[in-house]
Amino acid sequence: MEPLLDTASRANAVHDVDTALLRSWPVPMPALEGDKEIRGHVLVLGGSCEMPGAVILAATAALRAGAGKLTIATGHSVAQLVALAMPEARVIGLAEHDSAGFSLDAVAALDPLADRVDAVLVGPGMRDEAATAALVHALLPRLDAAGSAVVLDACAMGALLHPPAGWPAGRPWRFEHPVALTPHAGEMAHLTGIDKASIVEAPDPRAIAAARDWNAVLALKGARTVIATPDGTLYQHEGGNVGLAISGSGDVLAGIIAGLAARGAPLDQAACWGVALHARAGERLAARMGTLGYLAREISQEIPALLEDIASEDAGGHGTIRQAPVGRGAPA
Repeated sequence: MEPLLDTASRANAVHDVDTALLRSWPVPMPALEGDKEIRGHVLVLGGSCEMPGAVILAATAALRAGAGKLTIATGHSVAQLVALAMPEARVIGLAEHDSAGFSLDAVAALDPLADRVDAVLVGPGMRDEAATAALVHALLPRLDAAGSAVVLDACAMGALLHPPAGWPAGRPWRFEHPVALTPHAGEMAHLTGIDKASIVEAPDPRAIAAARDWNAVLALKGARTVIATPDGTLYQHEGGNVGLAISGSGDVLAGIIAGLAARGAPLDQAACWGVALHARAGERLAARMGTLGYLAREISQEIPALLEDIASEDAGGHGTIRQAPVGRGAPA
C-alpha cells in the first residue's frame, strides 16, 4: 500500500455533515403504482449448520430496508429451517462440504438468478474461508456482467486473502468492479495483517488505503464508523450505543446495506444510510428498552419508520454522518 495520509491531510479532508446530508441525499423511492419488482430483488447467500440465524437476520433487514423481493441461498442442511423462518423468501439449498463451506456446484445453481437480482449479499453465517473465497471469485464475473451490486460481509471478505488460481503470487487482490465490504477492526486486522490496536487508533488512513487498493466501498465498523470509497471519499459516523455490540448486529447492518442497494442506492450511499439507520435503531431501542439487552433481531423492526422519519427531521438531529470530500452520487 502507498503511504498513509498524514494527520494534517486528514484534518483538512474531513468535513462534518449532519442529518442534512441524509435529507439531501434520499435513497431511491419506487413509484406509487410500482410493484415488488421495481423495489429491487436482493439475494442473500450465507448461513451454515452452526449459524443459520445470521442469514435470517440479514435477509429480514434487507426487506425492512425496503427491498421488494428476496431470495436466500443457504446450505441444504438448514434450508428448510430458513424457509420456515422466512416465509417471504424463496430459499435455495446448496451443496455443502464437510467443513460447512458451500460447494462450487452452487455457481450453477445461482447462475440463472444473476440477471434477476439487483443486489447480492454474501457472507453472513458462512464458514470455511477458503471455500467461501473460491465461491465469491467464481460468482463475481457473472454478477459483474449482470450489473448486480455486491456486498461482502464476514467470511466472504476472505476473498481478499484467497485470490483465484492464476493471480500473481504476492500481489494483493483488487476487485475489478467495486464491492462493499463491512469489516470491524478485528476483521480488518485479519484482512490487512495490521494489528487491531493500530487500526482502532488510526482507522481513517487504513480505510482510505484499503478502499483504494481493493477497489471497494469500505465500512470500517466501530463506535465511530469510517466509510471510505475507492476515489478517496471519506465519511464517518458517530452514534448508536454499546447495545449494538451484540451477536448478529453486523448481519443486520449488512442486510440493510444490501436492501438499500437493491432499491438502487449506489454502494457509498447504501453504506452511509445503512450505518446511520443501524445506529439510530439502536438509539431507539435503548430509549425504550435500556442500553443493554435488546436483540439484533429487533434492530430491523425500527428501520421502516426511521426511513420515513429521517426525511422529515430537522437538520442537526441526533446521529451524524461526516463526509470529505463529496463522492460519486453524493450531494454537492
